[in-house]
Amino acid sequence: MSRITPTLWFDDRGEEAARFYVSVFPNSGITRITRYTGAGPRPEGAVMTVDFTLDGQPYTALNGGPEFTFNEAISLSVSCADQREVDHYWAALSEGGEEGPCGWLKDRFGLSWQVVPKEMEELLADEDRERAGRAMAAMLKMGKLDVAALRAAADGA
Repeated sequence: MSRITPTLWFDDRGEEAARFYVSVFPNSGITRITRYTGAGPRPEGAVMTVDFTLDGQPYTALNGGPEFTFNEAISLSVSCADQREVDHYWAALSEGGEEGPCGWLKDRFGLSWQVVPKEMEELLADEDRERAGRAMAAMLKMGKLDVAALRAAADGA
C-alpha cells in the first residue's frame, strides 16, 4: 500500500525541527534518521533525513541545504477541538517564530501553520451565509483565533 509522505526541506536543522514538532503533538515520534555518506553532497555523517510522525501522520525532514526555504504557499493546518487547544498549539508553534493574521503563524524554522478551531470551520460552512460572513469578517481581524469571539460575531452579538 502506497502512502503519501510530505517532505519538508531544511538547510541543516531537520532533526532539531522534527524533535521540536514531536514534542508538541501527541501520538508523535521519530521513526528513522539517515545520514550522508562519503558520496556527499553534505559532510559524511551529517543528518540527511529524519522520518517522523505527528499525531500519526508521517513526515520526512530533509537537510538539503540552503537552496530552498519555506514560504506561505504551503502550510500545515492544526484542527483544534477548543480554545484550550488553540492556545496550546499557538503558544508552542509561534515561540521563536512569527505570529500572523487569521490563525496563521510561522514557527522558528520558517514553516507556516494554521491553528484553527473546528468550530470556525463549521461557522464558515454555515448554510446561513450572513452568519458565515460575520464569522469570516471577525476572523480576518484576528491573529490567534478566539472561538468565543467568532461565535459571538456569527450570532450577531
